[in-house]
Amino acid sequence: MTITIGVHSSNPSLYHLYHLSRLGFAQEELAPLGETVVFHPYTNGVRTGELLTQGVIDFGGTGSTPPITAQAAGHDIVYTAVSAPRPEHGALLVPEDSPARTIADLKGATVHLAIGSWQTHLIAKALDDAGLSYATDITAVRSNDDSEQLLRTGALVAWVAQGAQLAAARRTGGLRTLVRTGDVITDRSVFFARRDLAESRPEITEALTRALQRADDWAAAHPRRAAEIAAADLGGSADDWEIALRALPWRIEPVTDAFIAEQQEAADIFHRTGFIERPITVARAQAAAATERVA
Repeated sequence: MTITIGVHSSNPSLYHLYHLSRLGFAQEELAPLGETVVFHPYTNGVRTGELLTQGVIDFGGTGSTPPITAQAAGHDIVYTAVSAPRPEHGALLVPEDSPARTIADLKGATVHLAIGSWQTHLIAKALDDAGLSYATDITAVRSNDDSEQLLRTGALVAWVAQGAQLAAARRTGGLRTLVRTGDVITDRSVFFARRDLAESRPEITEALTRALQRADDWAAAHPRRAAEIAAADLGGSADDWEIALRALPWRIEPVTDAFIAEQQEAADIFHRTGFIERPITVARAQAAAATERVA
């Protein structure tokens, strides 16, 4: 059997597992199980649930929002592992001289963010905590290459930046952090698989988790080289990428009840605001032994 791993640039652990494939981490972990591995690159992590259901990939990873929207769309996924929290991965920025001092000050504002990514979780929960609604109290617009410039010229009020873009924006100056990610959500990378694979061959997902940790260990030990790989492939400067990558925890952890509870809270907010059309029980995206508790 060949295991297909989905990879995209928004998931750092999978991204480096793919770009370090010459080191054979995934293949070495799967070989004792009689399995081989191939990688399937794609650009939009929001499609991960769909690709799993279609059988295009067997295993993938994203931030916190895509597995929730995948469940809501009827995709039968199973969480397999998560990263440690990433409190400095991103931030909601406003101009330095902006009158906005709290998230409540964004009522009626236009905010640029990567809609459907973990950034939606961040903004929706921050607004909910302030008694506001993602659906009615801001205008959420998908961020693009011009978002930073639009923010600096006053054409929009706030922008969620992450990674090397965040490092570059801070280096340039003139912007202020309105919301720090770690003050609102844990912002973990999330890894998941099709239910049939996760439940019938748990040793495979365990092997892939070990491979991810090996890739993380390499990135943690070689931050400059990891930054140069990202800069050459994705653009930006190696210096900014190094700052961004050094801020990541590079540690893979098990799925815990606390993580499931945080995901459920996000799912409930998403349903209240219409971001997902139907309520879901996040705990059902666990392997059979765990889901028996919520059946």
